Amino acid sequence: MAQAKKKLKVAIMGAKGYPYVYGGYDTMVRELGERLVHRGVHVRVYNHRALFPQRPRYVNGIECIYTPAIESKILTQLSHTFFSMIHACFSDVDVILVVNSANGPFGLISKFFRKPTAINVDGLEWLRPKWKGLGSRYFFWASRIATKLYDQVINDSVEMERVYKELFNAKSKVIAYGANPVDDADPAYVEKWGIIPQEYFLIVGRLIPDNNADIIIEGFLQSDSERKLVIVGDVPYLDDYATLLKNIDDDRLLFLGYVTDGNELAAWYSHCYAYFHGHEFGGTNPAMLKALGYGCAILALDTPFNQEMLQDGKHGWYFQKDAESIRDIIEAAESTPKRMEYFRSIARSGLVKRYNWDYVTDQYLEVFQELAGFRLEVHVPEVNEVEKMIP
Repeated sequence: MAQAKKKLKVAIMGAKGYPYVYGGYDTMVRELGERLVHRGVHVRVYNHRALFPQRPRYVNGIECIYTPAIESKILTQLSHTFFSMIHACFSDVDVILVVNSANGPFGLISKFFRKPTAINVDGLEWLRPKWKGLGSRYFFWASRIATKLYDQVINDSVEMERVYKELFNAKSKVIAYGANPVDDADPAYVEKWGIIPQEYFLIVGRLIPDNNADIIIEGFLQSDSERKLVIVGDVPYLDDYATLLKNIDDDRLLFLGYVTDGNELAAWYSHCYAYFHGHEFGGTNPAMLKALGYGCAILALDTPFNQEMLQDGKHGWYFQKDAESIRDIIEAAESTPKRMEYFRSIARSGLVKRYNWDYVTDQYLEVFQELAGFRLEVHVPEVNEVEKMIP
């Protein structure tokens, strides 16, 4: 009787879990995990126990392990990854994928147990305004030590690859995030607010200083625009910065908070006159990918990361980090509607091959196979086979 081929087992940790979707890492876990299962890989995701009242062992073929955490603003994420790493190292998984450079020190555990590891590091976390003093120093140290303790460092942009080489003298592999383009979205989600499609500008992102919503709002209010500025996003805790913004009294501003319905979010993207991207630190940004996939005209903060994603101005205009620049770009955008329409018409073509989730999965699979020391014969199962994977 022929011996069954070994099945590659991959553990993923450092995000909130599966199928929970809150941010970029959670989205990646879902998109990557489901595709790996479809390619015949055993995928285990470590879920933050407190976020999952119902705890099925398998969801869509993905094994879910619910690990605890020390519930506090500082320790929740780190302690969850610590407990997850201990569990994974005592298991039979072949490769461990960790996300978030804050988890850099936990590579020491996997080193001790000789478990092959990869880490997807975040952007320039140590420069973010919310991390001051000790927090900033920790992120810088954790990012540096990650390059020493993990077998493969993964960055999501060419610019971040350059930063890690320059700061830490470390090689890294560039694997971007993917996007799911949408060609049509129901405008009823927008119209129910009494807003006509293309009669508003849009911001999507957490209300934190490094996303620069405050400066965008200030510049918008200085303009003569008769459109609205719709702000999608919030923070999951009481915060002076976010509260100050939401208390600005102006009829042209509409704060929607979190929009969890994917169809509604698609509608806000798809029908905006232009999308403002003020994110300052980090590599490939999921919100920007959504804007391209939904066919937005994009106005972005001038950073190396945003230049890379928009192909040096091919897919959008740039503004500087001041209210006057934002006021000027609003006036320029409103005076050139044909240019905005052109940006909308070519937006989806900006989702080049590296932003395709299937291509992203292929790249991760190559990394996992190399780390595990064997080549997996990729098998794409039929629908009935996938159903058998789900208890």
